[in-house]
Amino acid sequence: MSVWDDVIGQEPAVAVLSRAVAEPAAMTHAWLLTGPPGSGRSVAARAFAAALQCPDGGCGVCRECRTAVDGTHADVDVIATEGLSIKVEQARDLVALAAHRPSVGRWRVIIVEDADRLTERAADALLKALEEPSPRTVWMLCAPSLEDVIITIRSRSRHVRLRTPSVEAVAELLVRRDGIDRAMAVHAARAAQSHVGLARRLARDDDARIRRHDVIALAGKIRTVGEAIDAAADLSTIASEESQASSAERDAAEKARLMELLGADPSARTQPPHIRSQVASLEKEQKARATRFARDMVDRALVDLLSVYRDALVLHTGAATGLVNEDSRSVVEQVARVLPPERVLVAMDAIGTARERIAANVQPLLALEAMTLELRLPR
Repeated sequence: MSVWDDVIGQEPAVAVLSRAVAEPAAMTHAWLLTGPPGSGRSVAARAFAAALQCPDGGCGVCRECRTAVDGTHADVDVIATEGLSIKVEQARDLVALAAHRPSVGRWRVIIVEDADRLTERAADALLKALEEPSPRTVWMLCAPSLEDVIITIRSRSRHVRLRTPSVEAVAELLVRRDGIDRAMAVHAARAAQSHVGLARRLARDDDARIRRHDVIALAGKIRTVGEAIDAAADLSTIASEESQASSAERDAAEKARLMELLGADPSARTQPPHIRSQVASLEKEQKARATRFARDMVDRALVDLLSVYRDALVLHTGAATGLVNEDSRSVVEQVARVLPPERVLVAMDAIGTARERIAANVQPLLALEAMTLELRLPR
C-alpha cells in the first residue's frame, strides 16, 4: 500500500514528487500542480504532503499518512475556496500561517486547491512568502493550467503537470476503492471523460445519470428560436438541481453542527443575537459556495454537451476511437447526419465561448441562450 495508490495515471508526476521526498536536493519550497478537471490535482497534493510527513516516505498506513490525506494532520492545511475567488485577507492569513514552524511533523504544508482563483492582490500578498520561504514550509498550489495562475506566482514555483487518466484507470479505481460494479464503473468513467470525482458520482447516483442524459438529449431537440431559449432554461435548471442535490444535505449538517457547538436549541422560535449573527455568517458562506458550485455545474453540463459534438466529429472523420456517449449513439448519429463537419465545429466553438463568458461572470442564462441559438439544427 502507498499514498500514491489513488493518484492514477500520473506516473511521471508521481516519479518527480517521490524523488523530492527521497532526495533533499530535489526538494523545493513551492510546487504548482496543474492538470485538467478531474485529473486529481488535490489528491496528488495530499499524497505528496503525506509522503513528506511519513517516516517511510508515504507508506499509506501510518498515522501521518492517514491524517495528511484526510486533512486532519496538524501541519497540513488545505485551503479550498468556497467562493468565486480567494481574497487578499485569506492570503494574508496563509502567509502568517506559513511563518510558523511545524508542530508535530517534519514539514508545514499549505495546499491551495484553487490557486487560479487568487485575486491579483491576494497573489501579491503571497509573493513575499514565496520569495523568502520559511524553513520547513512547503506550498502546494493547484490549478487547471499554468496560464490560469498569475505569472509572478508560477515563476516562483516548480511546475508538475498532471494529465487526464485513462478510462480504464478511473474504472479500476472505482472498483478497487469504492466497490462499484465493473460494468458501471467503465460506463461512468467514459461518461465522465475520466473525471474521477464525477465518475464516482455518476456510478453511485441514479439522478445524476438521468440529469446527464437529459443534457445529452438537448443536442437533438434544438431547431427553432423558441426551442433554443427553452433548452438554455433547461440547462440552467439541470445545473441548479445538480447543485442543490449536492449541497442541501451538507448545508443542513453544517447548520446543525454550528447550533450544537453554540449550545442553541434548534427548535426555538427565536435565537439570541450572537447565535443569529453566527448563523447569518454561515448562511452567507453557504450562499457564496452555492453560487460557485452552480456555475461549476453549468460548466460541467456544457462539457457533457460538448462531448456530443465531439462524438459527431468522430463519426464524420471515421477515427478509430470510441464514443464518449455510446449509450446515446442515436443522438450523436442524428447530429452527425444533419450537421456537416464545419457546422459541428461552429457548435463546439459556441459552447467554448459560453464557457468563457460564464467564467468571466456573464449571467449564465444569457450566455446559455446565445449558445443554444448557435446549436439549432436545420428544420
